Amino acid sequence: MRSVLVTDYAWPSLDVEREILASGGCSLVVAESGSEEELVSLAPLADAILTNWKPVRAAVLEAATRCLTVARYGVGVDNIDIAAATRLGMIVSNVPDYCIEEVSDHAMALVLALARRVVFFAEQTRAGRWDNQEFGEMHRLRGRTIGLVGFGRIARRVADKARAFGLSVIAWSPSLAARAPEGVEVATSLDDLLRRADIVSLHAPLSAATRHLISAEQLALMRPGAFLVNTARGLLVDNDALIDALERGALAGAGLDVLDEEPPPLEHPMRHAAGVVLTPHAAFSSAESVAELEEKAAQNVLVALDGGVPGTIVNPEVLDAPERRRPTPGST
Repeated sequence: MRSVLVTDYAWPSLDVEREILASGGCSLVVAESGSEEELVSLAPLADAILTNWKPVRAAVLEAATRCLTVARYGVGVDNIDIAAATRLGMIVSNVPDYCIEEVSDHAMALVLALARRVVFFAEQTRAGRWDNQEFGEMHRLRGRTIGLVGFGRIARRVADKARAFGLSVIAWSPSLAARAPEGVEVATSLDDLLRRADIVSLHAPLSAATRHLISAEQLALMRPGAFLVNTARGLLVDNDALIDALERGALAGAGLDVLDEEPPPLEHPMRHAAGVVLTPHAAFSSAESVAELEEKAAQNVLVALDGGVPGTIVNPEVLDAPERRRPTPGST
């Protein structure tokens, strides 16, 4: 049987993957810790790799001498060394469309929690107090502006849901066309968006170009009393700069589902920062989205192992490369 190495997963079982891959003559090898040392030791026997959050670096890929494909459980592929995989002839795929409703719902939930002080009031009343003025004045959402940084599938759904609350929507992305989608204004630049938005919601992928996309300089452009929401990647934000802005009162609050370090240590300052609503990278999660994710990621593996091309390949340049790895005759 062909072997599929699973580096890590965040759901109760691998029954969905096991059933799908068994139909193609594949068995699963599940890493215990997902450490690089362990993955390097397991990689030589892997025909494919399935990965969630654990880093799959060049050392792991170079040890995987028979591996044809690396499939990401999820949208972003920043935990995979794409350049190394391409150099070695491996197809890399992702699942970009499994949690659009969940993440857009979560982003709006964070917006509402910040605007209406839901978490802070809940903590206050649980502690025995009853004071609807403790956290200062609140403002009506209708008529205010949400700025979306990045405008892919999830951001587009956030735009739909934000408009239902009466928010005006502006968006910015390097690839966004000058002509605005219906109901959305295109900002002329990131700086333009930051200056105009009452709420900034991040939906950009993480790359070398977007690391600390929101740092002290960008935070200084935001309106006094603005909120920052991040359901994308923690390293899009310079967390030290964000904490400083919150402590100085330059921002009214932040809603974060992702951090620069996950899980954060107990002493991580964002755990204790005033005005922060923090959730544990849960935006993607629902019973329906996880089942869809497991199925689509496993199908991507099976297609590649059978010599095909997954519909969500992220390194298409590998297809015509002489280095591209293909199934050996009789292996399918």
